[in-house]
Amino acid sequence: MRQRLSVETYTKGVLAGDRAMLSRAITIMESSLPADRALAGQVLQKILPHTGNSIRIGVTGVPGVGKSTFIEAFGTYLTSLSKRVAVLAVDPSSKQSGGSILGDKTRMERLARNPDAYIRPSATNLSLGGVARHTREAILLCEAAGYDIILVETVGVGQSETLVKGMTDFFLLLMLAGAGDELQGIKKGIMEMVDAVAVNKADNGNEQAAAQAVTEYRKAIHLLPETPSKVPVRVVACSALEATGLEPIWTLISGYHAQTSASGYLLANRRAQRVDWLREQIRYSLEELFYENELVKTHIPSADEAVQNGEKLPGQAAADLIALFLRTGSGDGQIFR
Repeated sequence: MRQRLSVETYTKGVLAGDRAMLSRAITIMESSLPADRALAGQVLQKILPHTGNSIRIGVTGVPGVGKSTFIEAFGTYLTSLSKRVAVLAVDPSSKQSGGSILGDKTRMERLARNPDAYIRPSATNLSLGGVARHTREAILLCEAAGYDIILVETVGVGQSETLVKGMTDFFLLLMLAGAGDELQGIKKGIMEMVDAVAVNKADNGNEQAAAQAVTEYRKAIHLLPETPSKVPVRVVACSALEATGLEPIWTLISGYHAQTSASGYLLANRRAQRVDWLREQIRYSLEELFYENELVKTHIPSADEAVQNGEKLPGQAAADLIALFLRTGSGDGQIFR
């Protein structure tokens, strides 16, 4: 096992933009070891004053839409503008093995070699919402390391891409043309969250279909409620493969950032996101305390069996286990009063 470094070493390395140290800091942050988690918390507290200066962009879309190809092309374009770009790519974990491919560095080989870019693949570990549990912390570490643009690539599971909206400033949805009825592809839940739609793969003879899709999406978006930011949702076409249409997308994003900064929405949105993060951490912490409780662990097998055999409803079994937990307190034996 690699030696655990000091808080000062991690902090200095991250603030100096040391990519190896940034990776190590994210690794301890993702660790489930109590000592690592305590260390990660101290590092995050130290780097906190150096965060918040990036533009945080969430990128989602169904599998096959070309998210990784788009991010590599877009990230390369941004570095040509003298921007430092960090990519936090999330790969789905297997429910059976818990494993994940983590192949984004392979899929973005050219961007991975770019000295002004940093790619960090993480597994969801079965977290919901299309992102990993510690993506928020990784964003802060990348900001402290001096990255101007943070791109968060979700696993791409359709309408469950909710959490990425709650940790980014701009939410970009990639869509395909010619894959069926475009209006059928618009799901109200995800569409009400996005700030822009980019119809990808407008190349190799697909340009006309992409243009038609853009027209259809623009018509459909007019039927949706006004966005919280008051900035209208834009629809554009692009080709990640040919690296075309990237400049208009960046113009949209930078314009959106300027407009929401001036209106105060950007700051208000980030403040609300921090409160959401607090609530999320409370849920995670309570769940961990619950499953670490010795009495709960003793009674879970019998509760599982009762539910499997149809002797008890899941709701009642859960209520019984929670009552046990509340009576005995947390895993350290402390009694709740």
